[in-house]
Amino acid sequence: MRDLARRIDSATPPGRDRAVDALRALAILGVVLGHWLVTALVEDSGTVRAASPLHYMPQLAPVSWMFQTLAVFFLVGGLVGAKSYTAGRARGATYGQWLRARTARLGRPVAAVLVVWAVAAGVMLMSGAGPETVRALLKLALSPLWFLLVFAALTAATPLMAKLHPLWPLAFVLHVDLVRFGLDGPAWPGWLNVAAGWLVPYCLGAAWARGSLRGRTAGWGLLVGGALATALLVLFAGYPASMVGVPGAAVSNLNPPTLAAVTFGLAQCGAALLLLGPLRRVLARPAVWAAVALVNLSAMTVFLWHQTALMAVTAVGLLAGGPLPGLHTVPDGWGWVSARSAWLPVFAGALWVCRAAFRTYEQGRPREALKAGRVVCEGHPAQEARVRRA
Repeated sequence: MRDLARRIDSATPPGRDRAVDALRALAILGVVLGHWLVTALVEDSGTVRAASPLHYMPQLAPVSWMFQTLAVFFLVGGLVGAKSYTAGRARGATYGQWLRARTARLGRPVAAVLVVWAVAAGVMLMSGAGPETVRALLKLALSPLWFLLVFAALTAATPLMAKLHPLWPLAFVLHVDLVRFGLDGPAWPGWLNVAAGWLVPYCLGAAWARGSLRGRTAGWGLLVGGALATALLVLFAGYPASMVGVPGAAVSNLNPPTLAAVTFGLAQCGAALLLLGPLRRVLARPAVWAAVALVNLSAMTVFLWHQTALMAVTAVGLLAGGPLPGLHTVPDGWGWVSARSAWLPVFAGALWVCRAAFRTYEQGRPREALKAGRVVCEGHPAQEARVRRA
């Protein structure tokens, strides 16, 4: 393991900003842990339904503040997308060539998930599983795809959005919420915020690529301003405290994104900028950097299969003959929280199995992965180290 860490460290280009890779890895892992902590599959009279501890224990809302990290992922996406487009144009690449390279690692992992779950749904229905159960499981398994669709759309629009000031999409979200909540308008305009809301951190990332977010002043401004705006919206404007959807709640901050979710994302982006210095110092250690590089190498596989890993453990647990605490029971107390925490390593083990089974759909063969890595992310050190070792 130490040898692999040294190989990855030596394969890393000197100019690569390791902290950016660390932010991407932290964002992905935050979403994974958040889903595992707030998603319960409860067996009820032969039917499996989804439930959330946030519904029964609203005081757990701060958990969503820690693990709803999508804004950081879009921040990094905007940074890397804008830089790669500029670099591609400098090399003489066309827009189509650049876009195919940027989205190459998305298509095959998504196709694998869709095929596996199409087969699984058919098998469950033929085995006698109820449509409600199959629908609940499919919703959980395929829910990560909405994020990838939005990310792919914003990536495709990078040439147009790279110079867009983040205040424009922020103002759009504000006006949509004024129509929905202030003027008691229809709910459907809120879905326009699915693109506009995540465009805010994406445009921030593009501004970062242009050098507009240098220094700690920008980080502190985003952190303090975003946190203050979010607090005011929650305390005085009626927005939910939870930054994820809660079953049965009248309003969700995430589905679709609200102004509170966007301002909270601004605070997260500010915190991410402030973490850059400490992360760079920590990532100078080969072992720490190797762990970050390996997570990034399978980032899409981890993201797409983490809910499947949870459901697989839940299904196997049903074979034990009765509901297991923290796995099949109603998440209505601190006992469930303690029991669910004990299941996290088991979920991680199941996800590791999924990663081993499906990572080739993201990485390809070693030399193919190296070629894709150089085009998509300017050379991934973990891929280069594996190729050198081979």
